[in-house]
Amino acid sequence: MNFTKLFAAVMAIGLSGAVSATSLNLSSYSVSGVYSLAINPGNGVSGLEGSAITYARDRGTLFYVGDEGTGVVEISKTGATLGAMAFNWSGTGSSKHDTEGLAYIGNGQLVVSEERLYDAYSFSYLAGGTASLVSAGVSISNDNVGNSGLEGIAYDSRNGSFVMVKQESPEDIRSGTLSFGNNLSGVANTSTLFNTSLMGLATLSDVATLSGVDAFVGTSAADNLLVLSLGSRKLIEVTRTGTVLSTLDLTNVLPDNGIEGVTIDESGTIYLIAEQDQTANAVANAASKLIVLTAPVPEPGTWAMLIAGLGLTGIAARRRK
Repeated sequence: MNFTKLFAAVMAIGLSGAVSATSLNLSSYSVSGVYSLAINPGNGVSGLEGSAITYARDRGTLFYVGDEGTGVVEISKTGATLGAMAFNWSGTGSSKHDTEGLAYIGNGQLVVSEERLYDAYSFSYLAGGTASLVSAGVSISNDNVGNSGLEGIAYDSRNGSFVMVKQESPEDIRSGTLSFGNNLSGVANTSTLFNTSLMGLATLSDVATLSGVDAFVGTSAADNLLVLSLGSRKLIEVTRTGTVLSTLDLTNVLPDNGIEGVTIDESGTIYLIAEQDQTANAVANAASKLIVLTAPVPEPGTWAMLIAGLGLTGIAARRRK
């Protein structure tokens, strides 16, 4: 037995919670924090109707949008407002400004998608500024999708591709490349990944790639996806051929809030965004919510036992030699 390799493997698993080299094991995750987001984060941007979220690794922060399309908000991992940028929709042809997808590319660059037009726009984030979306856009589909269209978009930094989900009628999950140009002159080259019925979800609400999880680097698991379903109130981990690897039931997580967005950081911590409670019994000034999901990390005593056990294993192996 190679003690050094075994020890390194155990340490890698422990440092990233329940993340292994093959799966997140979503069943081990639980809610570790719920944070209210500012209703008016500034710069004329609304913090309500939280609909999409993305993680910015090079900033250590999160960005989110509401489905009213007023702009994008940067927040900390505990929901504190760090800044906001407004959207200028002039020339895009959008009347509803239904922003349901958001992806962070790096170096302050983001991509936001519009559900009903099935379009996406790229822009550079500047706190306090305004993004003219028509300057860099692409039409992903010319279908008349209405309010059942483009619900989520995610970026894969390994090859610069994107993954997108369509809500329903029919559900769809696509992957491919997007280029962005003035007046929607960009080009979309995407195709359906698999038959979405394999996931058994009522609707598709958002998607996140797992290529940025450090424990998955260099493994086939980096290809896996997180898919969120508001209709089924589930989060699933799935391969790009439609095999479901693990599932987390969200039925009892803020049951009065529509959970519509998901993203994940390098350690495997998952962040969900939910719109404010809009039921008849909602409290005054209800706010969108940031939900943090984590998996348990061994306690110090457990680490001591693991290390001691590995030490005994190493001694036994040397004696056999």
